[in-house]
Parts: sequence; structure tokens; C-alpha cells
Amino acid sequence: MSIMTGQLAQDMVGDWLATPVNGYLGSNYGQDLKRILHTPMASPAADAQLAKLREDVPVLGILPSNAINIYAQSRDYDIKMIYIEVAGQTFEFGG
Repeated sequence: MSIMTGQLAQDMVGDWLATPVNGYLGSNYGQDLKRILHTPMASPAADAQLAKLREDVPVLGILPSNAINIYAQSRDYDIKMIYIEVAGQTFEFGG
């Protein structure tokens, strides 16, 4: 039996971020963060992406709800970066 480590969880989230939705044949596993780059931050799209992350990577369900967060930051007038934080590890997406 293997033990779940923080590194394994980080690797799973990294894989999820690197895989577009429907990236695996017959599965809707993966992220669609580009869809939320141009949506208002007040929209529920970010929460939907976090829910999808929890659905696609079920082991994250053991973490408290405040252990997974999503943030956006504008860089210049035409660049928006999205950050997903999982248990203190931050992943960057966008550009």
C-alpha cells in the first residue's frame, strides 16, 4: 500500500492542468481554464472549475474546502494569469 503525499497530490493537479478537457478519449477529465480567462471574476465559472478539479482528482476530496483556491491577476492590459492553490502549492496558468 502506498502513502498519499503532498508531492503525489501536486503531481495529480499538475497533470490535470496540463490536460485539456476531453484530452483522454472517452473521458471529460481535464481543465478548461481558458474558458474563464474572459469571464467576469464574479461569475461562478471559477467555482465550477474547482468543483471539476475535485471531481477529476477524487483524492482532493479529503482536503478541507479552503485548501483549494483559485485566483486571477491581470498582467498588463491583455494578460490574465490564473493561479490554483492546492494545500499551499501554487500552480500558474494563463498568459
